This record gives sequence, structure tokens and C-alpha cells, in this order.
Amino acid sequence: MKLSNKNKGILFIILAAFGFSLMSACVRLSGDLPSIQKAFFRNAVALVFITGIMLKQKISFVPKKENLLFLLLRSSTGLIGMICNFYAIDRLLLADANMLNKLSPFFAILFSIFLLKELPNIVQILGLIVAFVGSVLIIKPSFNNPDVIPAIVAVMGALGSGFAYTCVRKLGQKGENGSRVIFFFSLFSTLFCLPFMLSGIGNITLKQYACLVLAGCGGCLGQIGLTKAYFYAPAKEISVYDYSQVIFAAIFGFFLFSQTPDIYSVLGYILICGAGIAMFVYNNRKKAK
Repeated sequence: MKLSNKNKGILFIILAAFGFSLMSACVRLSGDLPSIQKAFFRNAVALVFITGIMLKQKISFVPKKENLLFLLLRSSTGLIGMICNFYAIDRLLLADANMLNKLSPFFAILFSIFLLKELPNIVQILGLIVAFVGSVLIIKPSFNNPDVIPAIVAVMGALGSGFAYTCVRKLGQKGENGSRVIFFFSLFSTLFCLPFMLSGIGNITLKQYACLVLAGCGGCLGQIGLTKAYFYAPAKEISVYDYSQVIFAAIFGFFLFSQTPDIYSVLGYILICGAGIAMFVYNNRKKAK
């Protein structure tokens, strides 16, 4: 049976969700290491992979001068988002950390107002409000809750990623090559994290090295899946399936770390996913008209 391009896109985006969830699980399994060291491995593996692709496809490594500012903004905020996400992964339920990271598209809507001059409509505003309520249910703010700080850091990570995604969209509008954007981010992050990696290299065990390399491979699998998915089908048709990452994260969390989300977290998942799905459906209907 031959699959349609849309079905291929769905399969690849689910594969990407699995890859990013695997990355999160391996980051957690790597143990008590600084998040910035974990970010080094995630980006170093990606750097090797994207360099190979660019050499094979004969893509120039030198960006346009007018795009350099947004490449730097995308890389710095993306790295901050990644480090915050890894910090949260080590301290929260895996599903909670992944779900809070899924707030990044909602932050991207806010940043698009200033960077892209795109004003949100009423549906997007309602989606932002619902997602915010969902995040509060997951964070469960209280002076007696030891997970509040990691949860807030997770939200800050989503904010950084949201800004980075907005910069990627801006770079796309300016005609920048997608592989070069990934290369620039991977190179920037690897070089920035390298001194911190070297300073603590003697404290990393063989098992931790294996987990970190596997985390990098999971991240690459996620990146490959996303690239392939959007090659076969447009975002408007398949992006909603990216929320399957939370399901994979919950499975990894349950079997590897005996984690079970409470009822408030589950309600938060439903609200955030619901808001994302509602905007997905609305945008499709709007474009159809």
C-alpha cells in the first residue's frame, strides 16, 4: 500500500516527536551534570550531521551579511531555551517538562507582533490565555512546591525557543537557507558550551558519555524527522501531530523513572494541547476560505 505525501509527513513528524522525547529521556538518564555540558553534546552531534549534509549538497557555510543579526539572535535565544529545557528535564516529570516546552509556539505569536508586525487574531489571543491557564495547572505555584522554580525555568526555556522560532521565520522571509540556519545554531552553541565541557570533562563517566551521545542522536533523529515531514506536507496539515511528543515523554517517564503526572498536570496538558489543536483547525479553515 502506497502512502500519500500527507501520511508520510504525519509518520515523519511522529518520528521527530519520538526522537526529541528520546533526547529528553537520555538527558535525564545522563545524571547530575551541568545543563550546559549536556547542551554541548546535543549540539556537537547535530553539528557533525548538518556539516555532512551541507558538504554533500554543496551549500555555502557563509550567510548573507544582512542575516547575521537574526542568526545570532536565533542562536543565542535558542541555546538559552535549550539549557533551560535541559535544567527542567532533570528536575520535573519528563511529561511536564516537555509540555511546558510546547508553550514556545504561543510565545512565538507574541514575539511575532514586534519582529514580524503580525497582530494576533481573537482565536490566537484566546489560545494564549488557555495555554497560560494550562501552564499554571502544571506549575502549581505554591511556596510549598519544590518544583515551582524548575517549572518557571521551563517556561523561560519555552520563551527563549519561541523567540528563536520567530527569528527562524524572519530568516525564512529574508531567503536564508534552512540548513545554514541549523549549522549556524549548532556551531554557535557548540563553541559557546565547549569551555564548560572541557572544564568538567574528567567528571563524566562512560555511561554518562553514552547517554549524552544518545541524546544527541535523538535530537538529530528529531531534526531529520521534522525536515522530512515538512518536505512531504505543509505545516498546516501535520503540525498538530507534534503534540505526540508529550505522549512519548510520559511513556519514557513512566517506564524509566516511574513518573506519573497528577490530575492537575493532565488537565494542563489537555488545555495546552487543546489550544494548539484549536488554532490548527482554525488556521486550516481560514486558509480554505
